Amino acid sequence: METKTRSKLPLISKIAYGLGAVGKDMVYMLSASYILYYFQDVIGARFDDKTRAAITVAMGIILLAARVFDAFNDPIMGVIVAKTKTRWGKFRPWLLIGTLTNAVVLFLMFACPPKLDAGGVIAYAAVTYILWGITYTMMDIPYWSMIPAFTEGGKEREGLTTLARSCAGVGSAIITIATLKAVQFLGDKFGGTNANEIEIVGFKWFALIVAVIFVLFTVLTCIFVKEKSTAEMKTVSVRQMFRALVKNDQAMTVVVAIVLINTAIYITSNLVIYFFKYDFGGTNWYDSYTLFNIFGGAVQILSMMILYPILRNAMKLSNTKIFYVCLSMGIVGYAVLLLLAIVGMGNVYVLFIPGFLIFAASGLLNILTTVFLANTVDYGLLKNGTSDESVIFSMQTFVVKLASGIAAFAASICLAINNLQSGTEVTEEAKTIDWSLPVNVGQKMGLRLTMTIIPIIGLIVAIFWFRKKFILTDEKVEEIAEQVKQLKEGEVR
Repeated sequence: METKTRSKLPLISKIAYGLGAVGKDMVYMLSASYILYYFQDVIGARFDDKTRAAITVAMGIILLAARVFDAFNDPIMGVIVAKTKTRWGKFRPWLLIGTLTNAVVLFLMFACPPKLDAGGVIAYAAVTYILWGITYTMMDIPYWSMIPAFTEGGKEREGLTTLARSCAGVGSAIITIATLKAVQFLGDKFGGTNANEIEIVGFKWFALIVAVIFVLFTVLTCIFVKEKSTAEMKTVSVRQMFRALVKNDQAMTVVVAIVLINTAIYITSNLVIYFFKYDFGGTNWYDSYTLFNIFGGAVQILSMMILYPILRNAMKLSNTKIFYVCLSMGIVGYAVLLLLAIVGMGNVYVLFIPGFLIFAASGLLNILTTVFLANTVDYGLLKNGTSDESVIFSMQTFVVKLASGIAAFAASICLAINNLQSGTEVTEEAKTIDWSLPVNVGQKMGLRLTMTIIPIIGLIVAIFWFRKKFILTDEKVEEIAEQVKQLKEGEVR
């Protein structure tokens, strides 16, 4: 009689681990998407133009410096976790410690005392954001690294990783969709007397709620996920990452492309909230912003789940061709967005046209760059005699963080130069721009150009860079895979 092979990992453990991903990505997305807006537009609203611009530039520098610091902080934390030995394992203690400290710092970061002067605001932002990054790394490294310690490998491990990534996407989507509506509700309910006070109070209470959810979900993860073994944890130094890049020209090609693409996309994601508030306008601009994000999130997920298989399997397109199609979609999407912004459209549904192109391209590019980076492992094995698998995949996290830092810095410079602030937003009664006011026109045009033209330039450079440097076509990958197989069979013999 045949018996079904059951997963050795209990369902409750899978659910608990997935909830941990939901909580931690809620925290990450709140910080990544709203920290610049909070200090520049909410806390900075009471300062004069010059002081506010200084705060904005300082925030850009802080965000960029924190990402560069992460390049060194991540490997150090990896070493600390790898050397930890306790009765509860090496991963769960740091997961819980990191979560508790990060939750406290998250709340403090969005609870900036409103009476601080400009120097105090900058210092407060720098200290809390850097501490947030350190404590987030403290829990993020053990969270992903603990998978081998409670799974048996193969399909079980692959399935759990996929589940966790999907749950992380849910956490990000919750923050993207709910934040501004929740901030408005909480700020109004807990004592905000004007628009600025509502946002100050609302962000503080919303950050507290997210922090509590984060802690609860992580506690469930620690309770129901048991470390079955003392799995070895490979750690990667900064020197190893850069040495691997120098030796593997195809890894270098993909990494540069990832930086160009993600910087382009992140610039827009950093500025889109300002576009809706100061350009698109309306007293309920956050409703349009939320609707746009719901649409964009759905498109991004569906493009990975449905559009990619259609292009790859049904239409039989190579990954390289899909890559160029995606970059072209992004370029066209940004161009259409700029055109619609210039003509002064007032219907959010019209923005779904460029939104579809940009979000679909973003979702597909997330898959493709991961696939391309994976393909460079076998290439490096044949070329250099070493695969450097753990090193190459560690680079993906680093370069994505680096791109987010560069994008935040570029966005802060745009905001400082164009001096967008409360009071310049377009009201419901005056949605069309008065072209007799050159300052307002210049401010809005500067925002439009930064969030469209710079990304277009970045994507065009990515196309030319990739066409010139990338050689790992589908055919080449199959050829290399066969050579690696023969090499390994020869070693076995």
